[in-house]
Amino acid sequence: MQLEQPTSLNSPSRGSALSWGQVIGLPVSVGNMTSVCGAIIQQAAARLKGYVCVANVHMLVTARLDASLRQVLERASLVVSDGTPLAWQLRREGFANAEQVRGPELMLEVCRAAAQADVAVYFYGGNQALIGELQLQLQQRMPGLRIVGAEAAPMLPVQPEVDAATAERIRASGAQIVFVALGCPKQEYWMQAYSQHLDAVLIGVGQAFSITAGQLAEAPRWMRDHGLEWLFRLVNEPRRLWRRYLVTNSLFIGLLAWDTLQKLWKRQETRVPHSP
Repeated sequence: MQLEQPTSLNSPSRGSALSWGQVIGLPVSVGNMTSVCGAIIQQAAARLKGYVCVANVHMLVTARLDASLRQVLERASLVVSDGTPLAWQLRREGFANAEQVRGPELMLEVCRAAAQADVAVYFYGGNQALIGELQLQLQQRMPGLRIVGAEAAPMLPVQPEVDAATAERIRASGAQIVFVALGCPKQEYWMQAYSQHLDAVLIGVGQAFSITAGQLAEAPRWMRDHGLEWLFRLVNEPRRLWRRYLVTNSLFIGLLAWDTLQKLWKRQETRVPHSP
């Protein structure tokens, strides 16, 4: 299948209903749960192609070091601040209305809005048992939600190629929003590839399927509000996550400091007159 450039009206290069800031040199949408959800539903109702990256510190640091993932974020319709530090940094840059938009909560809010607007949704990722429990939980919470498809994902490479049969199944379902849970960065690469072939908004939601289905514990509210969700996950999965958080959190702090120093240096240069 031939890939084409996304034509989303909300891509950073084409303008957006939301403002855009930058965190460690990468684009991040500025908004809150209400404004982000509204932009997604509006785009889905109009059947515009596009995808939404739900970004945290790990994703941005990875993209800063990997040009291919950086390109994925730069072409996204929205890059929302799932991680609290991203929202904090946006506010430091002068975006007073920047708020955290967590993936699990965003999925539920978009589903509620989709049920009210009669927007069809599709779920892709996880295993069959998880997909079944997820649908059950959502149908109990939102009886009006129109789920037109849900399927477990096969084992895929980090940068999966488009499977024509998968694209056709999703397209034929009439889905206007596709929630994708493959983990970062696989789901971001998947969305970029498939968004060319689907008249839908794709949203990468990571562990939201498992949390909504009750198969994965969620950090207490106070930890989420104080940017400590990563610590909760680390305590629960130390062997898998210790290296990621040690490296990416340290790199994030270093990159923020470097970017801040560069900005201060540029400001200083503009203030100091050059000798003739």
